[in-house]
Amino acid sequence: MPWNLPFFRNMFQQRLAYVKNGQNGRVREVDLGAFYIKSHGTKLARTHMHDWLILVLLAIIEIVLNIIHPFYRFVGKDMMTDLKYPMKDNTVPIWSVPIYAVLLPIVVFSLFYLRRRDVHDLHHAILGLLFSVLITGVLTDAIKDAVGRPRPDFFWRCFPDGIDNYDKWGNVICHGEDKHIREGHKSFPSGHTSWSFAGLGFLALYLSGKIKVFDRQGHIAKLCILFLPLLMASLVAVSRVDDYWHHWQDVFAGGILGLVVATMCYLQFFPAPYHSEGWGPYAYFRALEETNSRSTVGHPVDGVLMQAEEIQDLNQQSRRNGSYAFRQVSLSDSLQDVEVGKM
Repeated sequence: MPWNLPFFRNMFQQRLAYVKNGQNGRVREVDLGAFYIKSHGTKLARTHMHDWLILVLLAIIEIVLNIIHPFYRFVGKDMMTDLKYPMKDNTVPIWSVPIYAVLLPIVVFSLFYLRRRDVHDLHHAILGLLFSVLITGVLTDAIKDAVGRPRPDFFWRCFPDGIDNYDKWGNVICHGEDKHIREGHKSFPSGHTSWSFAGLGFLALYLSGKIKVFDRQGHIAKLCILFLPLLMASLVAVSRVDDYWHHWQDVFAGGILGLVVATMCYLQFFPAPYHSEGWGPYAYFRALEETNSRSTVGHPVDGVLMQAEEIQDLNQQSRRNGSYAFRQVSLSDSLQDVEVGKM
């Protein structure tokens, strides 16, 4: 059999998930292997069953924290100067927060799944997002209940008729509706803001990895796309101050809290966005390595091992015949030829 390299063409006809960069050895994306929901989704969900159970537990804790009464902090007459802002409706309704902070990112994740067919990416993105918003929600509401800071419109929640009343210690004696008074002691930190930065911050990190914002190519347009979710979350935070539901310190703390939790949850499943492999989750690369390992051990890649044996036989035959007109053929030489394009 001729010892030139036509058999190496077959070796590269299979779909590759990644290749080694010849200069720096980093893994770069070429052609994603397909891991479908139907074929791999059930196994993946079972592997992370304990994570989903913890999510359910976090949801239950979040419900309980919203039911219990917050700490009723002392509010004196002198403090009312900063608490007499008018009561207003929410510019961003509470029911809309899960829509833009959870459902919108999931829609984006699904679109990337339709393009790449990687269930690991879809599953871990959704799981990381839910952990981000629920952990943030639990932390936010736990701090709210413990601190009990009055909102900027607390005076009108406590005294809807404008007639204030205080006990002998100088603390307020409210005669407003109980639900308004209870909600009036939940100013710090801002829940709208923390949820917004937890969900949209996670989305910003996800997009920065997928579109390779930090690829050192200097494309500012990618950076603008990254800032869109963060701008949306910032506008929600500003609306909370404009509606007199929160002090500026409340939204600042809520934004930091949500963004920190989002970053920690994202890095549990994905490399940092500036990493050379930041476009895919850790689980994808592990699954790819396992698939390639099984394929190589069970079935040599398109006859590479067989051809290696034939090259060795050809070299031995040449030595027996005393022919030194041609240099010995080696598999490493052939691979070098392939790398420089001598196919």
